[in-house]
Order: sequence, then C-alpha cells, then structure tokens
Amino acid sequence: MTAKSVPTLNMVSGSLLLALAAVWGGSFFFAEIALREVPPLTVALHRIFWAVPALYMVVLWKGLRIPRSVKAWLCYLVMGALNNAIPFSLIFWGQVSIESGLASILNGTTAVFGAVVAGIFLVDEPLIPRKIVGALFGVFGVAAIMGLDALTNFDLRNLAQIAILGAALSYAFAGVWGKKFLSGYPPVMNAFGMLVGSTILMAPVAFYSEGLPSFALSMEVWASLLAVSLLSTAVAYLLYFEILVQAGSANLMLVTLLIPPIAVGLSYTFLGERLGTEAIWGFGLIAIGLIITDGRVLALLLGKRRASS
Repeated sequence: MTAKSVPTLNMVSGSLLLALAAVWGGSFFFAEIALREVPPLTVALHRIFWAVPALYMVVLWKGLRIPRSVKAWLCYLVMGALNNAIPFSLIFWGQVSIESGLASILNGTTAVFGAVVAGIFLVDEPLIPRKIVGALFGVFGVAAIMGLDALTNFDLRNLAQIAILGAALSYAFAGVWGKKFLSGYPPVMNAFGMLVGSTILMAPVAFYSEGLPSFALSMEVWASLLAVSLLSTAVAYLLYFEILVQAGSANLMLVTLLIPPIAVGLSYTFLGERLGTEAIWGFGLIAIGLIITDGRVLALLLGKRRASS
C-alpha cells in the first residue's frame, strides 16, 4: 500500500465492521435489560470492570509492556473518563427514560461531533466547510427527534436525550485526546489502560451514589452485564483496532451508520420498543450529516460529473 493509497473494505474487514456494529449496537439492548435490576452508574461500572481482566489477558498474550510512567497513567485516567466513565454513565442514565433504539440514534452524532472537535483542536484535521455542513445536518436530526416543544416543555425525557448527546460529545473529545497523547502506545495497551483508569474513577462514584453493587441478580441480567462488558467492550475494542489497521479510520466511521439499525432491530424484536416517525426522520438527517462529513460519496459524485462533462 503506497503512502497516498486509501485502505478499502474487503470481505474480511467488512465482516469485522458488521461484527463491531453488532456488538456496539447490542450494548444498548444489553443495558436496557441490565437496567431492570441495576442502577445506571453501576451498570457502567460492570461494563468496564469485567472488561479489564479480559483485555489484560490479551496484553499478556501479545507480550506488551505495561507503561510505568506517571504521565502515561494520567493520560489513561483522562482517556478513561472521556471515552468510558462519562459517556457510559450518561448513556445508561439516559436509557432509564428513553428507548434503547432512540439512545443509539442520538449516539450516532458521535462522528459528526468528532469531526468538529478534531477540526478545532487538531491542526491536521481542519474544520472544512463539508464538516460544518455535516454538523448542521446532525443538529437538524437532533432537533427533529426532540421537537420544538423541547424548548417550551422541558422534561426528564428531554434531559435524557441531552445526556446521550453529552456522551457523544465526550467520545469526540476522547478521540482528540487519544490522538494527541496516546498515539505512541500500542492500541490494545491504550484500551486496557483507559479501562483501568475508568474503573478507578467509576468505582467510588458508583459506590457513593448507588451503594455497593448487589450480586443477587437474575441470570438474564447477569448475562446482559457480562455481554455488555465482554462483547460490547473488550471484544469491541479488539475489533475496532483490527478494522483500523485493515480498513482505515474513514471506513471505520461507517460503523456509526450501522449501529442504530441493529440497536433498533434488537429493541423492537425482543423488547417491544416502538420508535416514532420523528426518530426515523432524525436518524435520516444524522445519517446524511455523517455521509457529508465522510465526503467520499460527494467526491464520487463530483468525479462522475467531471468525467461525463
């Protein structure tokens, strides 16, 4: 692959992308079941805590050296807060009041927020007009979902939706932080380090707010907690970094479009959740924003137009 070539999706990387969308889309479904018996911050703690030993085994298997510098672990603490502790807590708290499918749609603004935040803070990712237009479509999508009455009739459901958007914004800042301060470490080590950091941060917060976790849970809830931790977190990170190597970050962004249909399909089939037309329209606008932000479809159309002229 030359320096100027762009990685493309093939059968293997495409299958991995679908697998990643499935496990990340499933996280909203698993959390919805876990929230029946476990409060949201404790669900977030379960999600990161059980993923730590799983990724530690991978670190040992790969023979990676665990950093010992204070600077590295301070960076992991911040990354753990931005990419795990804050967004997981906000998403699960929001799912107490809104449907899991709707939460996944609002979380789809992550890539749009990411492009804007990166454009502001990273010199090599400028905030070009295409990204601004994509962000505007994302805003229109959110407005379609929440409705104009959110301005005059603010309630807990609106606050839950804003919490999901806050999680997406936190993910965006995590992307910038990781690129600036963690790019020199192996990706799997970064995943392990930030999970350790987020566990250290989340444990006292969850214990203080919701008390010590109960282990007297139904098998269904235990299965969901382990699934959201081992599948939607530990396995998801391994898939994420493998796709990043094989297909590049541009193709990896496509997972954002695949997660909501999977989450909505699971919640519709197994939980009986129904989404209103405003959520469908909102997802459509957010998807358009993501396509514009990505830019490849526009480039393809412009290329065909020039070729035909």
